[in-house]
Amino acid sequence: MGLADFIPSSRIPELLNQLYTCETSDECVSIAADLGGVIKSIGLHTLQTCGVLENLTQQAQNKKSGLAREGALLGLHGLARVLGRAGEPYLLPLLSIILDCYADKGQPVREAGEMAVGTLMSLPSPYATRIVLPMLYDAMGRKWQTRVGALEVMGKLANSAPEQIALALPEIIPQVTECLHDTKTEVSQAATKCMMNVCKVANNPDIAPHLPMLVSCMARPTEVPECIQKLSATTFVAEVTGPSLAIMVPLLVRALNERSAAVLRPAAVITDNLCKLVRDPADAGQFLPQLLPGLDKIIETAAFPEIRSLATTARNTLVKAGGDGTEGETSKSHIPSEAEISNRLKNLLADVAQLTAVDAFTQVSIDYATSVLREVTVSDVYGDEEWKGACAPYLSSFITPEQAEQIAKRLATHYREIDHIRRQQESGLEAEEGEELCSCDFSLAYGGMMLLNHTTLRLMRGRRYGLCGRNGAGKSTLMRAISLGKVENFPSPEEIRAVLVEHSLQGEDTTLPVLDFVASDSRLKGLSRDDIMKALVEVGFTDDRLEIQVGNLSGGWKMKLELARAILMNADLLLLDEPTNHLDVGNVAWLENYLNSQKRLTCLVVSHDSGFLDNVCTDIIHYERKKLVYYKGNLSKFVERKPEAKSYYTLSTENLKFTFPPPAFLQGINSKTKSILKMTNATYTYPGAPKPSLENVTAGVSLSSRVAIIGPNGAGKSTLIKVLTGEAIPQDGQVWKHPNLRIGYVAQHAFHHLDQHLEKTPNQYIQWRYQTGEDREVLEKESRKLTEQDVAQMETVIDVNGSKRKIEYLIGRSKLKKSFQYEIKWIGFLPKHNTWVSREKLLELGFQKMVQAFDDREASREGQGYRELSPTVIRKHIEDVGLDGDIADNNPISGLSGGQKVKVVIAAAMWNNPHMLVLDEPTNYLDRDSLGGLAVAIRDWGGAVVMISHNEEFVGALCPEKWHVEAGQLTKKGKGAVNDDAFEDNEKEEAAQKKIEEKVASKPKKKKLTRNEQKAREIRRRARHMKWLVEGGAKEPDTDED
Repeated sequence: MGLADFIPSSRIPELLNQLYTCETSDECVSIAADLGGVIKSIGLHTLQTCGVLENLTQQAQNKKSGLAREGALLGLHGLARVLGRAGEPYLLPLLSIILDCYADKGQPVREAGEMAVGTLMSLPSPYATRIVLPMLYDAMGRKWQTRVGALEVMGKLANSAPEQIALALPEIIPQVTECLHDTKTEVSQAATKCMMNVCKVANNPDIAPHLPMLVSCMARPTEVPECIQKLSATTFVAEVTGPSLAIMVPLLVRALNERSAAVLRPAAVITDNLCKLVRDPADAGQFLPQLLPGLDKIIETAAFPEIRSLATTARNTLVKAGGDGTEGETSKSHIPSEAEISNRLKNLLADVAQLTAVDAFTQVSIDYATSVLREVTVSDVYGDEEWKGACAPYLSSFITPEQAEQIAKRLATHYREIDHIRRQQESGLEAEEGEELCSCDFSLAYGGMMLLNHTTLRLMRGRRYGLCGRNGAGKSTLMRAISLGKVENFPSPEEIRAVLVEHSLQGEDTTLPVLDFVASDSRLKGLSRDDIMKALVEVGFTDDRLEIQVGNLSGGWKMKLELARAILMNADLLLLDEPTNHLDVGNVAWLENYLNSQKRLTCLVVSHDSGFLDNVCTDIIHYERKKLVYYKGNLSKFVERKPEAKSYYTLSTENLKFTFPPPAFLQGINSKTKSILKMTNATYTYPGAPKPSLENVTAGVSLSSRVAIIGPNGAGKSTLIKVLTGEAIPQDGQVWKHPNLRIGYVAQHAFHHLDQHLEKTPNQYIQWRYQTGEDREVLEKESRKLTEQDVAQMETVIDVNGSKRKIEYLIGRSKLKKSFQYEIKWIGFLPKHNTWVSREKLLELGFQKMVQAFDDREASREGQGYRELSPTVIRKHIEDVGLDGDIADNNPISGLSGGQKVKVVIAAAMWNNPHMLVLDEPTNYLDRDSLGGLAVAIRDWGGAVVMISHNEEFVGALCPEKWHVEAGQLTKKGKGAVNDDAFEDNEKEEAAQKKIEEKVASKPKKKKLTRNEQKAREIRRRARHMKWLVEGGAKEPDTDED
């Protein structure tokens, strides 16, 4: 026998009567608690059977008795506190009635109403927000005190349910805006506070500082011009989501309908900038109907061509960001209807609790739970705990808590499986034979930007997946997150051993020999040195090479070293980030054969080498709208299905164009074939190496040179570059360069230029590098560092007209015949005693480094003379090499992708208008669009280019002259023109040239008239004119033929 059997339901009317006749509020609260206890004990059905809700509702609206109204409100407060979430479906619909009591004349009634609202609003979960909002909208149309109360409740909801309020912002903002315009000061003030709270949930760092101004503008439309002008100075870089657009769109709609050009121009620019940062078409698609009319009107009617052009650009960006406007509906198509959820819930009630017949009272709880559960699916949440919290409390009023939890768990499992299948279908995943290595649903963010949102990663054992997407999409970030165990739901390291192979060795200054370096890895403690040596030998390391210091290995051998370490770790999943970078053709073929031979090893590969992906990949995983989409087959098959991905194969500037600044004039160089840099019989040996890396090498470069340095890994290619540019000084032989020559140098490990400046933005890095008037990177060259021998050389005494002097520094330079002479400041002598000494004399005396340093400084200053070192000019320069200007101004270098860092280094190298560009593996990390832009920029540039690259397509298209380096020896091959057939734009250029030639050919050359012929022509024209004056009619024009 239960407790309910001892408590008669007749107590309920008695308690209700006491509730309305209490003398104090405290008594009312106590009686209300007793009432709640009785109802909870007997069962929630008594709310209906005993007429409790009907009675409380009537008394709360009893206009004759303030005591009754107060008692009813305190009764609702007590019931909400005692019944908890089980009573929520029955009590929450009374929120509007309680809010009406905020306008009551009696203060006790108003206070009771506030207590009831506070307790009632503490019950709903965040997923019930959509149920509450219509009640608040309705209350905002009533008396001013009720409007204030509704605004306060909504402001608090922004704190308790920020995600749900963010999703509802497009409908909330117009409702609250109406209250901003209210003539009642209390309402407008409450609306301002509420608007600030709800707008904060957008969580956009670019918009957040301007929220007070934006909210003020919503209340006072006359501030639109001023607000737009202030926003035009803001650089938007954070990802723009639906909530952010919901805040900005009302302002932009008003601004786009202004007449002033001073407002229309920045409004179009802001619209364009915001839409560029929208990554989910569903976010932008919902606002197309609001923004398009304003932009179309400007395009058709604006007086200034510039504004029409900006509006056209903004419109194109908006349409591109929002698709065809149907993405929003498509993205919601997977969400189950309330009817479907309700039917499934009833079936489970029948199955689990044998509840086959449901009365009207119980149906209220089921309907309420159904509405909340649908909002859970809208939020893409399928965890057991979330579904239990959104369902079980409402069912426990008529079944046991255990049964309610079981039903919630089965519902979550069902819809979780449906969602998993849907995501697999969206990602192109199909049922496959074989062992599944992993299958997990996850999201991935980096630096405040959502890279992947609710997508599926499924990998099969023995398959090789190519990970494709634009630069900055997050490919390397995903692989790094997998290796660090930071991908949610990914199997633990005990289940799957994932090893990342990236270029972490690049730039490391280590003195350990190769074998010791690998043996010192803590992850290989269980292996013997013999096992390690065997693995290193398998990838090509000989006994001699095992003793070489890691820091002296070429880039290709360092990459092979990392591959060897990964093999030793016996990985289940091999994560390869640009594995072919620095590898020669032979080593790439070896890697392809090795990967293709591994039947149990799964590979995830990021590479811009299309040939490698074709030869290795069994599947392609492509980044599409924050999802991973799967395609069977290699890269060729992928392009057949997605033709827009053809840029993986052609060098095209259709999507991205690079532009390099033209080289300045070099004094004395009147021909593009005249040497500007040459080395003669140069020999260079690394410290401690048994034999030279370069031996007796002779080569030269002119402005027209397009040279590719090729050869196997470790042959001496990078060493040749270093000696040629002054990074290293040969022990024998000479290197000569034009005194004014400026060289732009991008090292093999391009990031070494940036390693000490990761906290700077690209713009700040270029400012730092050139702020002294010369390139600070040049100061780091070996040719500029003074050795002990150089310091001793400075003490050399020179005889000047019988006076013994020592050089203090060089102060100036002037032309002397075919060379130069230098003004010298002597130690201990006043400037008036400075003298001029020829370049040849100084070199003969051993002051090569001093002369070279002065020449480099003068050349750099000459280059700087063409450039203004200001942020706006630097931004434009960086944009010319394919990096977004907003990223250049605002993103720290540490957060850039590999491809973006390479662009920064190229931009910095080209800043002082160099005459020669030296690129050591320039294609590493660049995607196909960037590769095409770089290739066309090099083709069209007027300076010399020397490059090392294993990308045969890139080298073959650009470099007719090849220097083959092997075993320290240099062999020169071929000299001809750039292969224009390799470029996509060549056909267009040829057609344009043909048109010009045809036009010129069709136009006959004008014959110069003699003096007599000119006089005769004038007489004919005068006679024709007089005849027209007399006879009238149509006047015959003067032509060259008459």
